[in-house]
Amino acid sequence: MKYDAKDLTDMANAVRANALRAVRSAHSGHIGIVLGASDIITSVYANFMHCGSDRFVLSAGHGSAMLYSVLKLAGYDIGDLTSFRKMGGLPGHPEMSIPGVDATTGPLGQGVGMAVGYAIAHKIQKKPGKVFCLCSDGDLMEGISAEAITFAGRYRLDNLILLWDDNRISIDGVAQTDFQIPMRMKAAGWNVLKGVDGHDFAQINRALDIATKSGRPTFIQCKTEIGHDSSVAGTAVAHGLGIGDIELDDLIQKYTSLRGETLWNAYSQSRVCCLAPDMHIQTPMVDVIKWSGDISTRKLSAKYLQELLFNNINLIGGSADLGGNTGARVESSVHITTKNNYTGNYINYGVREHAMGAIMNGIAAAGLRPYGSTFLAFSDYMRPAIRIAALSKLPVIYVFSHDSVAVGEDGPTHQPIEQLASLRLIPNLNVFRPCNSTEVAYAWQTAVQETSRPSAIILSRQDFPQIETPTNANAGRGGYIIMPANKRDVKITLIATGSEVPLAVSVAGLIGDDVQVVSMPSVEIFRAQSDEYKQQIMRGFVVAIEAAASSPWFEFADAVVGIDKFGFSGDGKTVYKQMGMDANAIATDILDKIKR
Repeated sequence: MKYDAKDLTDMANAVRANALRAVRSAHSGHIGIVLGASDIITSVYANFMHCGSDRFVLSAGHGSAMLYSVLKLAGYDIGDLTSFRKMGGLPGHPEMSIPGVDATTGPLGQGVGMAVGYAIAHKIQKKPGKVFCLCSDGDLMEGISAEAITFAGRYRLDNLILLWDDNRISIDGVAQTDFQIPMRMKAAGWNVLKGVDGHDFAQINRALDIATKSGRPTFIQCKTEIGHDSSVAGTAVAHGLGIGDIELDDLIQKYTSLRGETLWNAYSQSRVCCLAPDMHIQTPMVDVIKWSGDISTRKLSAKYLQELLFNNINLIGGSADLGGNTGARVESSVHITTKNNYTGNYINYGVREHAMGAIMNGIAAAGLRPYGSTFLAFSDYMRPAIRIAALSKLPVIYVFSHDSVAVGEDGPTHQPIEQLASLRLIPNLNVFRPCNSTEVAYAWQTAVQETSRPSAIILSRQDFPQIETPTNANAGRGGYIIMPANKRDVKITLIATGSEVPLAVSVAGLIGDDVQVVSMPSVEIFRAQSDEYKQQIMRGFVVAIEAAASSPWFEFADAVVGIDKFGFSGDGKTVYKQMGMDANAIATDILDKIKR
């Protein structure tokens, strides 16, 4: 059955009252969207959401109290609403750890991208459900939303419905949105429903009816009043907690609806939901790709990825228009398109790094295992989405190639310096920078077996010599001795990653027999090892060598050979050497430091 306007009015009032109680208890929060958009969210949940098949993403995450109120009334076990914004209680913006919350949102635009990810994941999974997303003016001003919107239009995601809470106000005053957002949406390939009164249930329901039958993604412009029915209605003050306790109490009393709560209780009794998606993935045992001679790790990664896909591992790959360059698109990659009814295992995201990151979050949240690639320098474009994946414990895989100044001729705009350190600073993100085929296999195997954290695999563009991992070494500990010293008494330990491992081996040969080389493909995993193990392999004077920002390495090293300035255009080998990655210069510098 569908609820009529009288029912929906009472149900929306109950949503408002409970949400305002949460804000009142916290003495913090956002009343504007609660008062202005509760009619929209009530209509979606009460009349159109099918629990277990449909998704709801609140991209306007500042409306968390409103979402929690709906979930509580709908029967989700989310705890007491009075815990809102308090330690150990309901977080200030939605997080996926809360039952019923389909997306961690708050940074504006991220939810739009995740909703697109859910929509394409459902297409790939052949699921019939719809994805509803409520966004604000702020969401549509963020660049990520434009990337995600045009992607959804090109892929004709007719299971996606984006509702715009169009109140024309943002924090600093009049919302600085496009003059013609509906026109922009139409140009992006969307079905557009303009001028829907967001406080009129008949109009909202009619628009949603049309949207659920559309052959394209649908955008619904819902005209609302921020802070509706309050003394600050229609003003920027209404965005946050713009009224006093007395008026807030009066509004709570006004909107309290026992009939509305009774209707919600009946709704919750009929709700049947599925369990959360299983994040585990069956990983076939794929042998390490043996290789002698010089080769880049992006090529080794492509060879290993090809074997994974050939063995039918369930990965959904993709790239921001660089799949051939990064090694993310291989022989076994089959493009997912509307023409093949979304059958395949590879998505061409176009030049949309930020949207790619957010879309992959939605794909992972839907239970699939996505990987996406671009150049390491461009990981900055997608950093907010990577951070959300880490916070949400989503096992997304990032493949970042062209990992150092050895990129060469493309110049400093394409030569990463600070990106490695920046990625390693993100909590709950594993960063791998392999130096050989064993470490490439280890990185991929670890990434695909993860269930609660994302992984970044950092790869070289240039070929370099392969230093084999000893048979008695364990790359799975994040750091290990790849070249033992020729003497029992180790005086110097050289730590290196990726293409700097063979460089470190050359440096060791120039210094003496009491030098050992440690390869550290994953700083995060090594950091988690016991102090005893760390002391076993970090012996003597410790020097870290990496063609990237140097300062983080002082966690482990007495001295660091790194790069703390931008590169320049030129032949890759020449630039690499000019920026200090030269065995003779490094060896001389180390000997000067220890004054042997």
